[in-house]
Amino acid sequence: MTTAATNAKDVLVNEIRSEYDRIGLRMRELQSLTDQSQAEVRRLQQRSVDITTQVQRMEANIDTVPRIDLKTIYNAAIDTKTRLLTMQNQLEKVQQDRVQLEKFGDLLKHLLDTLEGTPISVPSANGGDIMKQSTLSNEMIIRIVESQESERQRLARQMHDGPAQSLTNFILQAEICRRLFDRNPDRAGEELENLKTAASSTFQKVRDFIFDLRPMMLDDLGLVPTIRRYITALQEKGGLDIRITPLGEERRRMEPHTEVMMFRAVQEVLNYAREISGANRIELTLDVSDNPIKAVMTFNGKSLDETEAQGDQKSKAFSLVSLQHRIELVQGTIELLSAEEGGDNRITVTLESNEELI
Repeated sequence: MTTAATNAKDVLVNEIRSEYDRIGLRMRELQSLTDQSQAEVRRLQQRSVDITTQVQRMEANIDTVPRIDLKTIYNAAIDTKTRLLTMQNQLEKVQQDRVQLEKFGDLLKHLLDTLEGTPISVPSANGGDIMKQSTLSNEMIIRIVESQESERQRLARQMHDGPAQSLTNFILQAEICRRLFDRNPDRAGEELENLKTAASSTFQKVRDFIFDLRPMMLDDLGLVPTIRRYITALQEKGGLDIRITPLGEERRRMEPHTEVMMFRAVQEVLNYAREISGANRIELTLDVSDNPIKAVMTFNGKSLDETEAQGDQKSKAFSLVSLQHRIELVQGTIELLSAEEGGDNRITVTLESNEELI
């Protein structure tokens, strides 16, 4: 083993170990935040029960209760429900983040064990070096890092263009309301109503964003029901005709990483078809009847050759190259067939699907 190779391996191991330690620290922080959020949710749930009891008593004596008391109790009920819903969503997001970090930590631990237990090179009989196993490990690490960075860039872009921009508008609207309260209360009320409408819309977008990041029903119900729910959400946005044909037992469960990878693959291809190819008709055949499982997606619009050749910022955000790398990392395959002469594009994703007992 050469000194250069040994140093390179040590540097890589130290970097992975540092990242692993940072993940451990972050997971402890998230666990503390989870405990606090759970305690707050329990407190708000109890408060909601108490206020509901007050409302019921008030409704039973509605003719004798002063208007100021009615207003106070109803406002308290609305405030408690809103805060409870917010805390429940925060708790769900924190739990999702912790699950993802735990999986990433397990992956880094596996890489550490592999690197620390596998030499960089082994002398062969003819004096050369056999570096196949190490090369594969290094290639896998590079692809993992590239895939992570690509996903982070996509999420950062979505956060900036969506919730972050909306929050900036909220601040401006709130400032307008504050200045109008003394001069024009009626106009201030209108602005507050607009702010409430915008907040409700943004809240729904955030919920959709959380679902895109990690749908909890994937853990509870499995792959096919979750993809059905995702397709329904896409169709509600309008302009898309998506037809899904499942083959096999819809409630069949597979290893978690297989379900997640296939869901991500379908999600990214559907978004690619909608955002980049400009498709308005998509057909998905999802075959979970055998091993491996397979998803075949056909869609109209621009051809894959045309969209991949554009190279603009938007198409890079939805590039299929990153998806190809991630699928190959889990020993899956992806086949791309570009449309010709007005035909449809076709993308086929195949993954091993060892059955999981639940």
